[in-house]
Amino acid sequence: MAEIVNKVKLSKLETIDLEKFAQDVRVAELDLKDFLFHGLILKEAEFRDEMEKHNWGQYSGQYLAVYCSTDAIIPKWAYMLVVQHAEQCVRDVLFGNRDQALTQIFKLKLDEKDWSEFEGRFVLLKGCSKIEVPADVYMYATKKLLPHVKKLMYGEACSNVPVYRKK
Repeated sequence: MAEIVNKVKLSKLETIDLEKFAQDVRVAELDLKDFLFHGLILKEAEFRDEMEKHNWGQYSGQYLAVYCSTDAIIPKWAYMLVVQHAEQCVRDVLFGNRDQALTQIFKLKLDEKDWSEFEGRFVLLKGCSKIEVPADVYMYATKKLLPHVKKLMYGEACSNVPVYRKK
Protein backbone atom coordinates (compact mmCIF):
# COMPACT_ATOMS: atom_id res chain seq x y z
CA MET A 1 0.00 0.00 0.00
CA ALA A 2 1.35 3.45 -0.96
CA GLU A 3 2.07 5.98 1.76
CA ILE A 4 -0.28 8.97 1.84
CA VAL A 5 1.67 12.17 1.31
CA ASN A 6 0.34 15.51 2.52
CA LYS A 7 1.35 17.70 -0.41
CA VAL A 8 -0.05 20.81 1.24
CA LYS A 9 2.22 20.36 4.25
CA LEU A 10 5.24 19.82 1.98
CA SER A 11 4.53 22.89 -0.15
CA LYS A 12 6.10 26.28 0.51
CA LEU A 13 2.65 27.77 1.02
CA GLU A 14 2.18 30.05 4.05
CA THR A 15 -1.42 30.28 5.28
CA ILE A 16 -2.66 33.38 7.10
CA ASP A 17 -5.92 33.02 9.01
CA LEU A 18 -7.17 36.59 9.47
CA GLU A 19 -9.67 35.37 12.04
CA LYS A 20 -6.78 34.90 14.48
CA PHE A 21 -6.19 38.66 14.51
CA ALA A 22 -9.55 39.05 16.26
CA GLN A 23 -9.11 36.16 18.66
CA ASP A 24 -10.46 36.93 22.13
CA VAL A 25 -11.87 40.25 20.92
CA ARG A 26 -15.13 41.24 22.58
CA VAL A 27 -17.05 44.25 21.31
CA ALA A 28 -19.87 45.91 23.22
CA GLU A 29 -22.14 48.49 21.62
CA LEU A 30 -23.35 51.78 23.08
CA ASP A 31 -26.25 53.33 21.20
CA LEU A 32 -26.45 57.01 22.10
CA LYS A 33 -30.17 57.14 21.25
CA ASP A 34 -30.76 55.64 24.70
CA PHE A 35 -29.35 58.84 26.24
CA LEU A 36 -31.44 61.25 24.14
CA PHE A 37 -34.82 62.82 24.78
CA HIS A 38 -37.27 60.69 22.74
CA GLY A 39 -34.20 59.11 21.16
CA LEU A 40 -33.68 62.21 19.02
CA ILE A 41 -32.73 65.29 21.01
CA LEU A 42 -29.58 65.72 23.03
CA LYS A 43 -30.18 67.88 26.08
CA GLU A 44 -26.74 68.72 27.42
CA ALA A 45 -27.46 68.70 31.18
CA GLU A 46 -29.43 65.44 31.02
CA PHE A 47 -26.87 63.82 28.72
CA ARG A 48 -24.00 64.71 31.06
CA ASP A 49 -26.00 63.38 34.02
CA GLU A 50 -26.73 60.09 32.21
CA MET A 51 -23.06 59.72 31.35
CA GLU A 52 -22.16 60.13 35.03
CA LYS A 53 -24.74 57.56 36.15
CA HIS A 54 -24.06 55.00 33.43
CA ASN A 55 -22.48 51.68 34.51
CA TRP A 56 -19.23 51.87 32.52
CA GLY A 57 -17.83 48.87 34.39
CA GLN A 58 -20.09 46.54 32.39
CA TYR A 59 -17.75 47.04 29.41
CA SER A 60 -14.61 46.15 31.36
CA GLY A 61 -11.91 44.65 29.15
CA GLN A 62 -14.00 44.99 25.99
CA TYR A 63 -13.86 47.27 22.99
CA LEU A 64 -16.73 49.75 23.01
CA ALA A 65 -18.45 50.62 19.73
CA VAL A 66 -20.28 53.96 20.02
CA TYR A 67 -22.95 54.99 17.52
CA CYS A 68 -26.45 56.43 17.24
CA SER A 69 -29.14 54.35 15.53
CA THR A 70 -31.50 57.29 15.00
CA ASP A 71 -31.20 60.34 12.76
CA ALA A 72 -30.37 62.52 15.74
CA ILE A 73 -27.72 65.19 15.35
CA ILE A 74 -25.05 64.36 17.89
CA PRO A 75 -22.46 67.06 18.58
CA LYS A 76 -18.84 65.94 18.50
CA TRP A 77 -18.30 66.85 22.14
CA ALA A 78 -20.86 64.17 23.12
CA TYR A 79 -18.66 61.45 21.62
CA MET A 80 -15.68 62.99 23.40
CA LEU A 81 -17.60 62.81 26.68
CA VAL A 82 -18.27 59.10 26.12
CA VAL A 83 -14.54 58.49 25.66
CA GLN A 84 -13.76 60.43 28.81
CA HIS A 85 -16.09 58.22 30.86
CA ALA A 86 -15.39 54.86 29.18
CA GLU A 87 -11.62 54.97 28.78
CA GLN A 88 -10.93 53.81 32.34
CA CYS A 89 -12.79 50.52 31.79
CA VAL A 90 -12.49 49.52 28.13
CA ARG A 91 -9.67 48.32 25.89
CA ASP A 92 -10.58 51.04 23.40
CA VAL A 93 -13.51 53.22 22.36
CA LEU A 94 -14.32 53.12 18.66
CA PHE A 95 -16.79 55.03 16.51
CA GLY A 96 -19.45 53.00 14.74
CA ASN A 97 -21.53 49.89 15.31
CA ARG A 98 -20.11 46.49 16.25
CA ASP A 99 -19.22 45.50 12.67
CA GLN A 100 -17.53 48.83 11.95
CA ALA A 101 -15.58 48.61 15.20
CA LEU A 102 -14.52 45.05 14.42
CA THR A 103 -13.10 46.22 11.10
CA GLN A 104 -11.16 48.95 12.90
CA ILE A 105 -9.81 46.41 15.39
CA PHE A 106 -8.69 44.08 12.61
CA LYS A 107 -6.86 46.96 10.92
CA LEU A 108 -5.17 48.02 14.16
CA LYS A 109 -3.95 44.47 14.72
CA LEU A 110 -2.84 44.08 11.09
CA ASP A 111 -0.79 47.28 11.50
CA GLU A 112 1.11 45.64 14.37
CA LYS A 113 2.21 42.69 12.20
CA ASP A 114 5.65 42.56 10.58
CA TRP A 115 4.69 41.59 7.03
CA SER A 116 8.28 41.39 5.85
CA GLU A 117 8.39 37.82 7.19
CA PHE A 118 6.50 36.84 4.01
CA GLU A 119 9.18 38.24 1.72
CA GLY A 120 9.34 36.16 -1.47
CA ARG A 121 6.83 33.61 -0.17
CA PHE A 122 3.67 32.00 -1.53
CA VAL A 123 0.87 33.20 0.77
CA LEU A 124 -2.72 32.06 1.12
CA LEU A 125 -5.27 34.24 2.89
CA LYS A 126 -7.58 31.65 4.41
CA GLY A 127 -11.15 31.96 3.20
CA CYS A 128 -13.25 30.00 5.70
CA SER A 129 -13.41 31.06 9.32
CA LYS A 130 -15.65 30.78 12.35
CA ILE A 131 -16.23 34.53 12.49
CA GLU A 132 -17.11 36.72 9.53
CA VAL A 133 -14.00 38.54 8.38
CA PRO A 134 -15.15 41.65 6.46
CA ALA A 135 -14.13 42.09 2.82
CA ASP A 136 -12.33 45.35 3.59
CA VAL A 137 -10.08 43.47 6.04
CA TYR A 138 -9.04 41.16 3.19
CA MET A 139 -8.35 44.24 1.09
CA TYR A 140 -6.27 45.78 3.88
CA ALA A 141 -4.27 42.57 4.41
CA THR A 142 -3.67 42.39 0.65
CA LYS A 143 -2.20 45.91 0.70
CA LYS A 144 0.12 44.85 3.52
CA LEU A 145 1.22 41.67 1.71
CA LEU A 146 1.69 42.84 -1.90
CA PRO A 147 5.07 44.54 -1.39
CA HIS A 148 6.45 41.32 0.10
CA VAL A 149 4.93 38.16 -1.38
CA LYS A 150 5.90 36.28 -4.51
CA LYS A 151 2.37 34.92 -4.90
CA LEU A 152 -0.90 35.71 -3.10
CA MET A 153 -3.95 33.46 -3.09
CA TYR A 154 -7.34 33.32 -1.40
CA GLY A 155 -9.30 30.32 -0.15
CA GLU A 156 -8.08 26.96 1.11
CA ALA A 157 -4.86 25.12 0.29
CA CYS A 158 -6.77 22.44 -1.64
CA SER A 159 -8.78 24.96 -3.69
CA ASN A 160 -7.58 28.52 -3.93
CA VAL A 161 -7.99 31.52 -6.18
CA PRO A 162 -4.77 33.14 -7.39
CA VAL A 163 -4.84 36.88 -6.73
CA TYR A 164 -1.30 38.12 -7.43
CA ARG A 165 2.00 36.85 -8.75
CA LYS A 166 5.19 38.95 -8.73
CA LYS A 167 6.73 39.13 -12.19
